Amino acid sequence: MGLLALQRLMSLQRDRQRHQRQNRHLNGPIAAVSRRKGLPCQQDGHGDSKSAKRMRCSIPALPEEIWHHIHSLLPLRDAARAACLSRAFLHSWRCHPILTLNRCILGSNASVPEENLSCIIDNILRNHTGIGIKIFKLESIFDACNYLDNWLQIAVTPGIEELTLKLCHGEMQYNVPCKLFSDGVQSSIRYLQLSLCAFHPKAELGPLRNLTSLQLHSVRISGDELECFLSKSPALEQLHVSACHEIMALKIPCVLLQLHCLKVSDCRKLQVIESKARNLSSFILMGAVVKVSLGETLQMKNLCMSHPNLICSARAELPSTMPNLEILSIGSFDQRVNTPMLPTKFLFLKHLSISLKFTSPSYDYFSLVSFLDASPSLKTWLLDLVPL
Repeated sequence: MGLLALQRLMSLQRDRQRHQRQNRHLNGPIAAVSRRKGLPCQQDGHGDSKSAKRMRCSIPALPEEIWHHIHSLLPLRDAARAACLSRAFLHSWRCHPILTLNRCILGSNASVPEENLSCIIDNILRNHTGIGIKIFKLESIFDACNYLDNWLQIAVTPGIEELTLKLCHGEMQYNVPCKLFSDGVQSSIRYLQLSLCAFHPKAELGPLRNLTSLQLHSVRISGDELECFLSKSPALEQLHVSACHEIMALKIPCVLLQLHCLKVSDCRKLQVIESKARNLSSFILMGAVVKVSLGETLQMKNLCMSHPNLICSARAELPSTMPNLEILSIGSFDQRVNTPMLPTKFLFLKHLSISLKFTSPSYDYFSLVSFLDASPSLKTWLLDLVPL
């Protein structure tokens, strides 16, 4: 729809320009004859002048910067087509600020060979000036490793705000170079997502003062390297780590005063999570049995965890350690201890979800009743009971 509207606007502008050229060709002879014959339409200045005025008002001659902005709002495929239709957009195409490159956008036909997609991307980036790129997303392109160094050198330049790099499973050996984060990039990047690659940040890496979101999926990075990187990202608000199997200890430094959301899932070798981010309000841990130390948890409002015998410990400890909880999702199995009926309550808990695999339901039901009884503000609750 965006390209269709743009084509109509460009067609109207071409018609206007053609009309103006015709008027210029005819204006001289007609004006001379009119002056000799004293035609009224030329004497009173009305007629065509009104229609021309209306045309000027309805289709203004827009500055080049506005056309560039209009072009930047188009989806990538429509922006490329517009550049093919008009020279006016060819320059702005070479400075297009949003590059999302994947099979869905570049080759909707499933029969398009993967190597052709790499060639298409290579041509796009070689024709791009590298100036003005705000968002760069490269997703699931086979054989990208042969080009990645050149592509990233072109795309990741000062001023970039979002970088997403999702490689294929066969290309996990690619090591994202630290030199990619130059001084200008460090000061502008806000969102970083890496998948199926290696990333080994060095201690000499400068601070990323505006980075607010970091997502790592199947990234080869050690716990020490990640801690080093986090210590240089004081503005971080969200951290998602999944399937990063080289991390044994995840340590969140105290400098992350803005961090409010931490999600960790399916990290096989992970043994310890230690957070000193005192404003953490959402913690999600899935697929791992680890020792968790969250420090100050008075701000915690959303908690999601799963491990053996969790129901009993959650009922006994959470009301005092996380008194402001609003959402609680816990999964447990092999529940072997009755949950005690305690006086402490979840005063602000509104949504409760419990998934329980049990062998003997008699005392497990008492555990669940204890939770419900301790939650006077509860609005919704879900119990998923699975007998073993």
